[in-house]
Amino acid sequence: MAAMIERRNAVRFPTTLNAHYSSGPDEGFGVLSNISYSGALIEDSSVQPAVGTRVRVYVFVEPTDPIAPASPYELVGRVVRHSHTGFAIEYEDPDPDVRELVDDAATARKKSTSS
Repeated sequence: MAAMIERRNAVRFPTTLNAHYSSGPDEGFGVLSNISYSGALIEDSSVQPAVGTRVRVYVFVEPTDPIAPASPYELVGRVVRHSHTGFAIEYEDPDPDVRELVDDAATARKKSTSS
């Protein structure tokens, strides 16, 4: 069996955030299991959109201010591959909110590895 060539070059950060996604008429739920500045992996998905499908993923994060309303981050991209229980997306045009979400995941990772 030939070795798989790693095509992803962005550093990925592990997460366990609840996600809701839609691709046209299809909707589903899953867990954002890792994120990078160029894409994300949704695992335990209830539906696997076809490769090439445009999806919107809404990621829910607990607000740091208990009075502030929770508003999801929106990740928009295309499905680039399937995993055993989910799918990966590559962002179409990441906005500053995506960068903030990735930065938060990177910070959490640094804290967990320095403890």
